Amino acid sequence: MGITLAYYLARAGVAVEVFEASAALGGLAGPLTLPDGVEVDRFYHAILPSDAHLNALCAELGIADQLRFKETRTGFYYNRAIYSMNNIVEFLKFPPLGWIDRLRLGITVLAAQRVRDWQELEGVSVEEWLIRLGGKNTYQNIWRPMLAAKFDGDFRNVPATWIWSRLVRVKSTRQGASQREGAGHIIGGYITLIKAMAQQIEAAGGRIHLATPVQEVCIEGNRATGVRLADGVHTFDAVAVTSQVPIFKRLIPGAAPEYHEFLGKTDYLGIVCPLLVLERPLTGYWTLNITDERIPFTGVIETTAYIDPLLVGGHSLVYLPKYTAPGSTLSDQSDAEIRSMWMENLHAMFPAFDEATVRYFLVHRERYVEPLHGLNSAHLIPAVETPVRSLFLVTTAQIYPALTNGESVSRHGHEAAEAIQRALAMPVAVAA
Repeated sequence: MGITLAYYLARAGVAVEVFEASAALGGLAGPLTLPDGVEVDRFYHAILPSDAHLNALCAELGIADQLRFKETRTGFYYNRAIYSMNNIVEFLKFPPLGWIDRLRLGITVLAAQRVRDWQELEGVSVEEWLIRLGGKNTYQNIWRPMLAAKFDGDFRNVPATWIWSRLVRVKSTRQGASQREGAGHIIGGYITLIKAMAQQIEAAGGRIHLATPVQEVCIEGNRATGVRLADGVHTFDAVAVTSQVPIFKRLIPGAAPEYHEFLGKTDYLGIVCPLLVLERPLTGYWTLNITDERIPFTGVIETTAYIDPLLVGGHSLVYLPKYTAPGSTLSDQSDAEIRSMWMENLHAMFPAFDEATVRYFLVHRERYVEPLHGLNSAHLIPAVETPVRSLFLVTTAQIYPALTNGESVSRHGHEAAEAIQRALAMPVAVAA
């Protein structure tokens, strides 16, 4: 988010300095260097042919030739068996659903495509909406276990907008008369895009500081005047913070207590996401949805279903995420404990799985990953323009009801840059 915002500001002629706490750019979209030196995405990402803004951004930066798309497959793990779900025949054969259930599941997907005003869904729980359209059997066998896995057990306050946005995006993966699913990536991972934007920022005169955490946003007379770093205070005409809301809240001790209280109402799902690096494919599916609550992880995401393994050191890459609710103790478990639990369940899911094929098992954790939006909570989303003059917040919590992915982040960064320029209405120097 930070580098995207800085790119669009710099492109508009704004003098920008970027302060990044990490030694590498990218945040959640940043890279991971494997023990053998191969660089891959730390978390799983996919680009769709329908991601118009992201595809246009790649073309603008001259890296559109680095985009690769491939037909993919989706499956379901149900009752200790894997079922492909990629055409009407497979759909009609899916065991847990009878004819009426299948019809109503199709109606649910069609109903999502026809929603034009998402606000009409904001006050309806995801459970109520899915049961109303698809029936209780489909809900119990398909939706409820997937929701429980995604929200770490508690989704009572989740609005129907959550599943609506996902159904719309999933439908967009299927192109043409055959409705075959497709996904893609950038060669080298998202860092290829991030580096291209960073080069343009620096070419425009902007500066990027790595391993330089901001300790505080300085506020005087209810106006942001700069940032405090380890070497002292640096003054700017405006400051834009692109961190998650709880981190932003800690950075602004000089803001009004009422604003702190307001920001405290935004929370996030966390994640524990092992990356399983194998010498051969595990499933052949891009996404294997899990409807078995005995399995601790949310899904099996095999990105080398659409990434040529030759582009990632000949490895097969499988991400095994578990989203965690606030207060979850799973994040406190050691890597060895996570590996033991995950391996036990991989053997249960795939009896032929051979641990000798595992090249690396790397565990990654993040506390703030996906913003949590409750029923009728759109009014709690913080605005880009804050109550503090010359202070702006640009964060994924503002992306609603769309999903947080490369498409929505790049689009939001662009729109936020325009909003900041309008608010300032003059050429300025901005710390991002």
